[in-house]
Amino acid sequence: MHLKQLTLRGFKSFATATTLTFEPGINCVVGPNGSGKSNVVDALSWVMGEQGAKTLRGGSMADVIFAGTADRPALGRAEVSLTIDNSDGALPISYTEVTISRTLFRSGGSEYAINGSPVRLLDIQELLSDTGMGREMHVIVGQGRLDSVLQATPEERRSFVEEAAGVLKHRRRKEKAIRKMESMEANLHRLSDLTAELRRQLGPLARQAKAARSAQVIQADLRDAQARLLADDIAQVQARLSAAEEDETRLKARRDELVGKRNAVREEVGLLEEERSRANPVIADLTESWQRLSTQAERFSSLVTLAGERARSLSTHQETQRRESPEELRSRAATVRAEETELQHRRDEAERLLNSSIEAREKAEASEKELDREISSLTSAIADRREDAARLSGRIVTATSRVQSLEEERERVEASRTSAQDRHEDARAKVATAEESIVAHDGGGDELSKQHEALAEKLAEAKAALNEARNRQSDARGRRDVSQTRAETLALSLEPEDGSADVLENVVGVTGWLRVLLEVEDGWEAASETALGGVAGALTAESVDSAVAAIRYVREGDGGRVVLVVEGEQPEADVAKQERARVALKSVGESAEDAILATDAMRGWDGLEAALAGTILAADLTLARRLVEAGAPRVVTRDGDSIGPHSARGGSVSEASILARQAAARAAQSESDRAATDLVAAGEDVEKAQEHLDEIEGRYAEAASELHTRDAQLAAATAELGVLRQSLTAARGEVERNTARLEKIATELAERKDELARLESDREARDVAPEDLEGRLSAAQASKESLHEKTVATRSEETEARLALRVAQERATVIAGKADALERHARAEEARLIEEQRRLARRAHHAKIAQQVAELAGSTLEKVEIARDTAARLRREAESGRADRDIALAQARKRLDEVQESLTEVDDAANRRDIARAEQRIILEQLEEKARAELAMDGGDLVGEFGPLVDVPGEDGPTPYVREEQQKRYEQAQRKLARLGKINPLALEEHAALEERHTYLSNQLDDLRKSKADLVQIVNDIDEKVQAVLSDAYRDVQDAFVHVFSTLFPGGDGKLVLTGDDPLTAGIEIEARPPGKRVKRLSLLSGGERSLTALAFLVAIFKARPSPFYVLDEVEAALDDVNLGRMLTMFKELQNSSQLIVITHQKRTMEIADTIYGVAMRDQGVSTVISQRLKDIRPTE
Repeated sequence: MHLKQLTLRGFKSFATATTLTFEPGINCVVGPNGSGKSNVVDALSWVMGEQGAKTLRGGSMADVIFAGTADRPALGRAEVSLTIDNSDGALPISYTEVTISRTLFRSGGSEYAINGSPVRLLDIQELLSDTGMGREMHVIVGQGRLDSVLQATPEERRSFVEEAAGVLKHRRRKEKAIRKMESMEANLHRLSDLTAELRRQLGPLARQAKAARSAQVIQADLRDAQARLLADDIAQVQARLSAAEEDETRLKARRDELVGKRNAVREEVGLLEEERSRANPVIADLTESWQRLSTQAERFSSLVTLAGERARSLSTHQETQRRESPEELRSRAATVRAEETELQHRRDEAERLLNSSIEAREKAEASEKELDREISSLTSAIADRREDAARLSGRIVTATSRVQSLEEERERVEASRTSAQDRHEDARAKVATAEESIVAHDGGGDELSKQHEALAEKLAEAKAALNEARNRQSDARGRRDVSQTRAETLALSLEPEDGSADVLENVVGVTGWLRVLLEVEDGWEAASETALGGVAGALTAESVDSAVAAIRYVREGDGGRVVLVVEGEQPEADVAKQERARVALKSVGESAEDAILATDAMRGWDGLEAALAGTILAADLTLARRLVEAGAPRVVTRDGDSIGPHSARGGSVSEASILARQAAARAAQSESDRAATDLVAAGEDVEKAQEHLDEIEGRYAEAASELHTRDAQLAAATAELGVLRQSLTAARGEVERNTARLEKIATELAERKDELARLESDREARDVAPEDLEGRLSAAQASKESLHEKTVATRSEETEARLALRVAQERATVIAGKADALERHARAEEARLIEEQRRLARRAHHAKIAQQVAELAGSTLEKVEIARDTAARLRREAESGRADRDIALAQARKRLDEVQESLTEVDDAANRRDIARAEQRIILEQLEEKARAELAMDGGDLVGEFGPLVDVPGEDGPTPYVREEQQKRYEQAQRKLARLGKINPLALEEHAALEERHTYLSNQLDDLRKSKADLVQIVNDIDEKVQAVLSDAYRDVQDAFVHVFSTLFPGGDGKLVLTGDDPLTAGIEIEARPPGKRVKRLSLLSGGERSLTALAFLVAIFKARPSPFYVLDEVEAALDDVNLGRMLTMFKELQNSSQLIVITHQKRTMEIADTIYGVAMRDQGVSTVISQRLKDIRPTE
């Protein structure tokens, strides 16, 4: 099982769909800082069910969704799919490939799927937990995870082992069982309480059930009586409804009769009303005639009275007053006329004087007005002349100012044009100079560029040579470190586990190790050790006494057993055995690579001849058998199996032989020495390559500086040329604009000068001296004063003449007309006398006419009164006929009202009958509804079964229905039911249901108690299983930690210690003692040692309980080369059992990878991935 493919869509910096295809072995993910490498680790954690936002380096879970960049909008969801190769069936699911998908929406919703089918998060966690990948995710070692391991409590470290051992699932099941027991305990208590409560309720409910059974009998009797009474009520209502239908028929016939009478009377009323309508206009006409004749009679009566009164008035004589006679009036008129003539002469004289005064005044005023006009004209002329002169002077001043302004502007523009022309010439010269400078700078540019490019190529070659030398140095350092570590490890493995080392140090005469003296041919180490019979790891002693002393020392110190060989003279070899072995070897005829005499394979100890006499070393058991059959006394195979003619010993071994380990240690040391020599040579090559690179970089920097200087100068010259060209263009434009402006100024200046000359000419033409006008004005003003005095004098004379004329006119006015008035009065008096005579004649005539009118009006009045009386009589007759008709109409209407009233009574009776029938129907419906509600029977069925015509069954036989008896029976049943008190109608059912529930709950209570016992047993079984699994896992992790720690810290000592006796609750403490140090506490170690210790703990878990894969995020970043090499050795060991995905910046880590994935951030904020299989590009060995 291994990870096959990871697809990210919208997850953190992976905006677009990105797929990483993983290979078995070591997969390295590389890239610059901030490119998104760790986001791959976060994606693996997230898709496998990680729920902590902080673990994913975010503030909230929504932070895993691509947040957008300046060019890309934010996405609405993040999706990660992980495909796992399950061809080995490690996952408990029937698929060779399993794809786990997780989707998170920005709204907060999540979706999980396995092979496209929606699942729960718990399903994914349980699926992965069987492979050692649980909620703690120990298989993913992210950034900062090492510190969390070091800072973790012992209990938290135990959880790592639990997860690797796969017991978290059992723990969750145990916790689930315990929670279920807790809830079951609550249910058990509640169920016990419910059962007890039900037992308490059963007693009262049984009594209620007994009362309910008695009530059922009484209720049956009550129901029968009620049914018969109700049926009787329904029958009575039905009978009343039948009688109501008969009344309806009778009332309908009566109504039809009344409707006929009403129609006949209505016809009679119509005829009378029609006659009345025809008579009304006649009466109205007669009334109108009578009224008109009465009005005429009144008028003629008034006329008779008025005419008589007029006649009497005119016949009466009126006396006149005494007046003057016409002669007297004419005499008085003659006297007044003479006086009037005298006054007329005086008035005429006054008028003549007035007219002469007016004429003199008018002449004086006319002369004065004429003189005023002349003065006004002279004044206006002088003012106009002055105004024209001022206006013309203003125009001349304006024209002069404009001419001066234009001349000044012309001078200014000419100066500006001259300056612009100078700048233009200067700019043109500078542009030419700049162009020449650019050409000069650009002339040698190609040679400089070629030199720069050549140096760039040399620089690249020098860097490549330096990198190659550094690679050789790194490779040599790695080989040296690996070989040295291997040599140290093997040397440590050669140290005995018994008391031999203590004997060598403390017993005199014990000189060293026999294995140090021995030299064995390559490949025959295990066979040689077996052939020596266990003395390969022995000590050498100077004498037998020394050997005995060593044995005594070990026995006294309880140091186990020790093997020693005594130096000096050795026993002789068994020549016969040796010869038989030689013969057998020759007879088989195998090469020295497959079979060799033991004495030829080893040397360095004098006792070898005697110890190995007759022994042959063979490649395998088949060859050994052949050699034994050929007569060899003893044959030992490469694997350490010993075969003889009469015995054999062999089988599998748990570790390499001591001679093989010693040979491997020597080879490793030799390889380390060679690698150290290569490292020194590589270091010298690096120094030379670095010196060469420094020289090339210096030359390249100088060339680049010169090229940059040339480019800067060329750029500056080009920029300056651009500025100069702009200045040239600006100067040329300014010259053109100034030239055009000068032409315009010249034109306008000529026009303004012409205008100024014309205005000067006009002023000269109009410039007349005003002294003559002012002299004339002074003379006119002097004449006006004398003339004004004369005018005032004439006005005074006129005023006096007017006063004299007014007096004469007033006196003439007083007398004027008085004579004529008297004449007129005389004539009027004469006319009045004549008119008086005529008036008297007219009065007599009018009196006669008035008498005639009175007589004629009297005769006409008599005729009008006769006609009026006739009209009154006809009107009374018509009104009398109308009164008779009104009486008949009233009688007819009265009869109509009586018929209508009878019809209304019939309708009311019908309505009352309908209401009563409706009420009876409502009562019937209510009774039927009551029957259905209370008795569950239809009304018809109720009357048919319990009606008054049905006999009542009894103990003595059926009896006729008597309502009073049934009413009494009904009341008795009610009283009995009331005496029973309040009845629970559901008591019987409730008692039966409660009794059934009590039985059910009792059974459930027994089942819960049994289930609780089963759960307790399950928890105990789980504890036993978890304890066994966890104990095995702890032992394996402890053994693996010792091995891993000794590998990472050669010569050091490390172990895991439980903090308690119970593995289920005890924590795990880490004791680490690096070589050369006595401290064991993690807090006293250096940073690198702490990191290596944490890695040792995790790798020990990895080796003890391998998972299908591990993800390591820059865990080796803080390691130096030596420790990095040791760590990479662990990676290679883990590679054999698990897939590794390593996030790294270390080149040496990349070198051991099978596949490399490069993560880059080409677009700002968006990660992309490229991959390469190293086996596709590595040379074939």
